[in-house]
Amino acid sequence: MQSYPVASIDLSALKHNLSRIKELAPTSRVMSVVKANAYGHGYAQVVQALIDSDAFAVARLSEGIRLRELGIKQPIVILEGVMSSDALQLTADYSLSLVFHNLTQIELVNSIQLNTPLKFCWLMVETGMHRLGLAVDKIGEAMQLLSASSNLTDKPGLMSHFASAELTNDPRNQKQLELLKQCADKYNTPISMANSAAIISISDSHGDWIRPGLMLYGVSPFDNRTASDLGLKPVMQLKSVVIAVQELQTGDQVGYGGDWTASQYTRVGIVSIGYGDGYNRQLSDVGSVIIGHKSVPVLGRVSMDMIAIDLTDISGSSLGDEVCLWGNDMLAVEDVAQQAGTIPYELLCQISERVVREYHHG
Repeated sequence: MQSYPVASIDLSALKHNLSRIKELAPTSRVMSVVKANAYGHGYAQVVQALIDSDAFAVARLSEGIRLRELGIKQPIVILEGVMSSDALQLTADYSLSLVFHNLTQIELVNSIQLNTPLKFCWLMVETGMHRLGLAVDKIGEAMQLLSASSNLTDKPGLMSHFASAELTNDPRNQKQLELLKQCADKYNTPISMANSAAIISISDSHGDWIRPGLMLYGVSPFDNRTASDLGLKPVMQLKSVVIAVQELQTGDQVGYGGDWTASQYTRVGIVSIGYGDGYNRQLSDVGSVIIGHKSVPVLGRVSMDMIAIDLTDISGSSLGDEVCLWGNDMLAVEDVAQQAGTIPYELLCQISERVVREYHHG
């Protein structure tokens, strides 16, 4: 028996999207970003589907360890680095790679002797995002310290991150890229800067290593271009079922606070999904879902386990009917993000563990 709600994950779409990325940046190697449980899609199956990646990237040490325990052999880069001796030793024990983004981390790696030296490490350069990274005038000192360390097998590469790559004509993008390239030319080392948006729209940024994230999962990073426009296939379809039907008369209210009031006879379906599953509460009274190949609105507040939808115009609808929350041809996750006033990243990453992940190939 099918358990709902379910996130149906198309692994063949993941493979297709990785191939598409390689077409867009044929001379660069691919560091696939699988942080936050592979953007909510599930580590174990996703990394196997993306096994043709040259490396993987995660945010934190615990995520890197998880990938090693799943049997991943490729380099795994910890984008936030580590901040303690114990964490540094674990990094070495699991053959993980670090991004260094401040002098404290660099001093740490020179303060102890690791059992196994680190390889494939990176130095984060602050080029304009002002989040992580060392200023350009500090890179020389940092490179000297890291290159001299017995805890690293080779000179680190240089990494940075675009603040506005999805804004294709933003002059800040070129300014950031030029700063990183100046550093790379000076220290003769590989670079990595291109995220999903830059892979598509800033080919000059591809460099040695690209870092695709969102586009791997079949989502467009641009407001004015769909995944289909970019040759990508959506990976996740979020689905649930109608578990109750209510018949409302004029003046009847729906859900907590009675935020929605019927202005006429309305047939209301109750769907088994809510913010406890990661369905965004900002979709209250503004979201839509697909049932019977028709789009219908969400009525009233999203609660922890349930939402209400309008079934008045859906003839023959009944208990057990499947509802698509996003991910089919009629309702992309990008559309739902616009309804919620947020970004697709948030919606995907919010899907909780109690939502069953169902994996298939096409």
